[in-house]
Amino acid sequence: MNARARILWTKAAPWVMGLLPLALLVRGMLAGELGADPVETLLHQTGTWGLILLLVTLSVTPLRRLSGWNRVVKMRRLLGLFAYFYGVLHVGVYVVLDQALAPAFIVEDVIERPYVTAGAGAFLILSLLAVTSTRGWIRRLGRRWQRLHRLVYVAGALVVVHFFWQVKADTREALVFASVYAALMLFRLPWSRLFSALPATARGDRGGPTPTPTSGR
Repeated sequence: MNARARILWTKAAPWVMGLLPLALLVRGMLAGELGADPVETLLHQTGTWGLILLLVTLSVTPLRRLSGWNRVVKMRRLLGLFAYFYGVLHVGVYVVLDQALAPAFIVEDVIERPYVTAGAGAFLILSLLAVTSTRGWIRRLGRRWQRLHRLVYVAGALVVVHFFWQVKADTREALVFASVYAALMLFRLPWSRLFSALPATARGDRGGPTPTPTSGR
């Protein structure tokens, strides 16, 4: 893949990954293919895609370090916003369709069901990170911005826990997500950064622009 193709792929890939699941959901709704319980299907699908895109977002830094392809960092913000978008859809389906906009039932759910509590915590953190993801907030917060956005690791853990705890029988899918998240976190341990100290040629560095301020994630 030449340099121009990599640039085009970097720009197009987040949009494809972010919009394709939505297109499939809309198609399923219009075709009546959401099964006997459409609300449950929508809850599961929006939540699953939100988690997948969050894990893809967290994989950008390991991919950059392993490949030396710095431009891949430019995909991260949009991927993260798409992950949050599916989180918003997930919460919207829960609040509007599942709970029929009943605040008392929603509060009771958050308090009494641990998996809902974990999901609510993750959503609050991701909302904060989405609001402060702009260049303006990066300038305002300076170094504090990077520390703030490390909360994405906490949000990721809460989303994985939320997914795992709500599974009633088959936990295989939840275990896969938990394993991927654990691997991405292990890669961020100090010893794993020794790989980044290798000469660029040893890592197959293809060059590219200096990482953006978001590269701390």
